[in-house]
Amino acid sequence: MTINQWPKHQRPRERLIRDGAGALSDAELLAIFLRVGVRGIDAVQLGQHAMQHFGSLQRLFGATLLEFSAINGMGPAKFAQLQAVMELARRAMLEELRHPTTLGSPQAVKQYLRLLFNGRTFESFYVLFLDVKNRLVDVKELFRGTLTHTSVYPREVVKEALARNAASIMLAHNHPSGSPDPSEADVRLTGALVQALALVDIRILDHFVVAGHHVHSFAEHGQL
Repeated sequence: MTINQWPKHQRPRERLIRDGAGALSDAELLAIFLRVGVRGIDAVQLGQHAMQHFGSLQRLFGATLLEFSAINGMGPAKFAQLQAVMELARRAMLEELRHPTTLGSPQAVKQYLRLLFNGRTFESFYVLFLDVKNRLVDVKELFRGTLTHTSVYPREVVKEALARNAASIMLAHNHPSGSPDPSEADVRLTGALVQALALVDIRILDHFVVAGHHVHSFAEHGQL
C-alpha cells in the first residue's frame, strides 16, 4: 500500500499541515522529503530504513554521496536536495545571527555552529567577525586540516580581522573524532590569539569547540 492509499488523516504531509512538523517522527519527516519510496516499500518505510542504517539524523545529514547512495532509492538527486536543505538552514541561521540582538544569545551561536560543522570529517577553523556594536560582519573559514589537526596562524587571524575593521571576534573549530573538551593545544592557541589581537585592540569574545551536537564555550568555562 502506498502512502496515497492511507487514510488521509494518517498521511505525514496532511498531519504536518494539521499538527505541525514537531508532531512527526524523524522517519515521517524524511518521507515528506523523499516523496516516494521504492518497489515494495513506501516513503515512510524508506525513511525508517535510512534512520536504522545511519543511526541518527546527524550521521544521515553528514553522509557522503557514496554513503547516502548505499540505500536503495536514495541517490545523487536526493543527496543534492538534502545538501540544499542543509545549506538553506545554515543561511537562515546566519541571517538570524546578523540580527543586532542575536549574538547576546550563546545558544543561537551554538546552533549555527552545529549546522556549520555538521558532517565534517576534517578539522576546520572559523572566525566570526563583529563590529563595535557586536553585530556580525562576516564569517570565514581561515584554516582547514586533517581529522585530528589544524595549523592556525595568529598573524592571519589578525590580518583578516583588521581587513574587516572588526572590534571583536569569536573563534570556532571542530573535533570530528573526539569530545568537545579543548585540548592543551587549543588552550595555548587561544591564549596566543588573545595576546596577538590585544596588540591591535581586538577582543576575543569566545572560542567554541564543536563535536557533533556538543559545543564547548571557553567563555562559559572561564577559559578566556
